[in-house]
Amino acid sequence: MTDDARSDDDPAAPTVSCERCDREWKLDRDRDDLGPGSHAIEQFALDHERHTGHYPDDVTPWLASCDRCPDGERFLSERPARRWARTHARHTRHAVRLDPPTGDVEVVSAEGPSERSPP
Repeated sequence: MTDDARSDDDPAAPTVSCERCDREWKLDRDRDDLGPGSHAIEQFALDHERHTGHYPDDVTPWLASCDRCPDGERFLSERPARRWARTHARHTRHAVRLDPPTGDVEVVSAEGPSERSPP
């Protein structure tokens, strides 16, 4: 959909909704941060989860969890999730389960490349 009244230099502010909270937020305050490489939406989702215990609609994190110790993290994109899993596996020599929002679970180990496993 296009809006001829809006110029390409004035991007539309994204809207984030949460059915559980029965609310919707327009991220117009973060408009300056919405350029290429912006993380305004991701930051909003992380802040929302930190305050409410759940993510907004249509946001499912990557889960990286150690098989041997209580360490683990949630990420909103693949690259940092894989980096955390590889780093933890390399430093601790523990296997890390990498669970993407969709697709097969992987096990990242210090010995070599990831192995795919059934969910």
